[in-house]
Amino acid sequence: MNSIWNRIKYTVQADLHDLLDKKEQHNPIALLNEYIRAAEKQTDATGKLLDRQGKLKQELEKERQEAAAMLEKRRGQLELAEKAGEEDLAAFARDEVKAYGTRVGELENSILDTDRELLALERKYEEMKHKVKDMKVRQLQLMGKENATRAHRRMDAVIRPEDNGSLASYGEMQEYIDGLAGRKQPQPEADRSSMERRLDALTIIEECEKESV
Repeated sequence: MNSIWNRIKYTVQADLHDLLDKKEQHNPIALLNEYIRAAEKQTDATGKLLDRQGKLKQELEKERQEAAAMLEKRRGQLELAEKAGEEDLAAFARDEVKAYGTRVGELENSILDTDRELLALERKYEEMKHKVKDMKVRQLQLMGKENATRAHRRMDAVIRPEDNGSLASYGEMQEYIDGLAGRKQPQPEADRSSMERRLDALTIIEECEKESV
């Protein structure tokens, strides 16, 4: 029973998610917001890779400096070994000079390549940031247009209600009001009765005074 219920629940959830996805596909602002979030995430990730590339360049430069320092050291030692007639030390020093010389050359080439790559990455990174900024400006523009459209629609519903058929036109309402103002208002029944009673009372008083004379 639980298994059947879970299948029904997951089916309903999937249908709901699909419906929401389709609804968002027709909303340009929602799509743009999603695209901006993805672009910002990619830009942040690229920025971290760029920082790492800069650190790698620093490590290469450090290795080059150390290799260059050892190269100069072994060259000096080679000269001393040759002067002292220590052929075995001189041979070792020659091998060291050759090894460090090769390493310095490789590191210098690597640093040049890293510099070129870093420059290209920095330019692309700046381009990405400009692109994200442009999309945010576009987002504000779309939001402004959407807000203005809604405001116009609501104002038009009051200014020109006849367009949506929900209310009578302003002219029709004005004619109706003018018609009411031009009609002779009937005297309320309560007021007529009061006036008649007062007149009847005056008549009775008058008759009584005549009889008493």
